[in-house]
Amino acid sequence: MTSPDTPTPDDNKAVTEAALFDAFGGVRGMVETVLPGLLFVTIYTINKDLHLSALAALGVSLLLVAVRLVRRDTVKHAFSGVFGVAFGVIFAMMTGNAKDFYLPGMLYTLGLGLAYIITTLAGVPLIGLVLGPVFKENLSWRTRNPGRKKAYAKASWAWGLILLAKCAILFPLYWWADTTQLGWVLVALKIPPFLLAVYLTWVFLKKAPPPIDVFAEMEAEEAAEKARKAAAQHNEV
Repeated sequence: MTSPDTPTPDDNKAVTEAALFDAFGGVRGMVETVLPGLLFVTIYTINKDLHLSALAALGVSLLLVAVRLVRRDTVKHAFSGVFGVAFGVIFAMMTGNAKDFYLPGMLYTLGLGLAYIITTLAGVPLIGLVLGPVFKENLSWRTRNPGRKKAYAKASWAWGLILLAKCAILFPLYWWADTTQLGWVLVALKIPPFLLAVYLTWVFLKKAPPPIDVFAEMEAEEAAEKARKAAAQHNEV
């Protein structure tokens, strides 16, 4: 018989869903990721104006950040979008090649995919480093929760292979396709691979042991220490 405080599988599933939603930005985060690139390729498809397309993409990225600031929402996802778009604008303006607007993001995707694979091979899967603080377990999964470490390893393999597969499609297009073809393929590949990776992460983690709440443990230890000191002072009196 389990106590009322013992996490049930349904509790673990709900916590996992909420944490993933928070960590990856949810629907709004996906919109903020897609919108600048969509605006860039739409404008460029219509009038082939690199400057207008780039500035419009950067402008909408800044607008999304401003909206979050006004609403006092977390800005980490919007800010990451601004930096990505800004680097793309700088590259494209420097080279005069509109396809270079996409190059920083493609290189980032390649590097991230490799990071997932390398960290997993090293025994410290990247997805665990990302989600550990979200689940309030920090790095406890490395030594104290082997089932959870195994789930993080599987999820990191999934992320790495999905991102590298995406790169295998995009980089040949960067060399062989024109800007509009590359741009529309990039827009099409923004959400589906991401959703697949998040779904697989959810599948692996919902079957894993629940996270060890190290913050709750520290609070319990502090409370116990205070109780010991109070008892000692009482005994002295």
